[in-house]
Amino acid sequence: MTDRPVVLITGASAGLGEEMARQFAALGYDLALCARRIDRLQELRAALPEVRVIVKELDVTDDDAVFTVFQEFAAEFGRIDRVVVNAGLGKGAPLGTGRFDANRATAMVNFVGALAQTEAALQIFRAQGRGHLVLISSMSALRGMRKSMTTYAATKAGVAAIAEGVRSERIPGIDVSVIYPGYIRSEMNSRVSQKTKFMVNTEFGVRKMVAAIEKRKVKAYVPAWPWLPIGLAMKVLPLSAVRKMV
Repeated sequence: MTDRPVVLITGASAGLGEEMARQFAALGYDLALCARRIDRLQELRAALPEVRVIVKELDVTDDDAVFTVFQEFAAEFGRIDRVVVNAGLGKGAPLGTGRFDANRATAMVNFVGALAQTEAALQIFRAQGRGHLVLISSMSALRGMRKSMTTYAATKAGVAAIAEGVRSERIPGIDVSVIYPGYIRSEMNSRVSQKTKFMVNTEFGVRKMVAAIEKRKVKAYVPAWPWLPIGLAMKVLPLSAVRKMV
């Protein structure tokens, strides 16, 4: 069993997941990393020689594989201290425009996949008697979003609801956090204009995410400025005003 704490991160081959892996390694964590692109994970492992890193290929829509991979990580490390449910997909199209395939794919990865990851993580944590479950949601989860964002926002609202439901169960020894990132540059939004208002670079945005996770915050809008006041406003303003904000 490792002496260092162990964090398991899904979707770790790029974007926010990859940067979280780098930043948790800098904090002294051993890493259990999984994603569909095993070659990218192997490159990341080679770049982090100061900690123990185990990588595994995983498609989070393969339910059986999620449980198998999580249990393999737990067996190889001897424990898992934290699981970050991060794997996500940003496909989408306005409903009724003939792209159900894209919206279904997003729903399967972002919600059903997150459900499987949560189940697998909690099996491990219940057996250990402790653990920290972290679910990555989105600021778009706070209200219904239009056009290509409709399904994505709905899935992220579902992720936040999973976190709140588990937290309300008050499972002894288990902490639950939900993180609502604002506009943080990542592979998923690489096609979005560089001039998007409030967009921050990956390293800075993830540093704020990791800080909130380390504090085991119940929920965090990150970066807090401007997303904390925007989040509070989004909950109460009419949709006509929300459309102009995000």
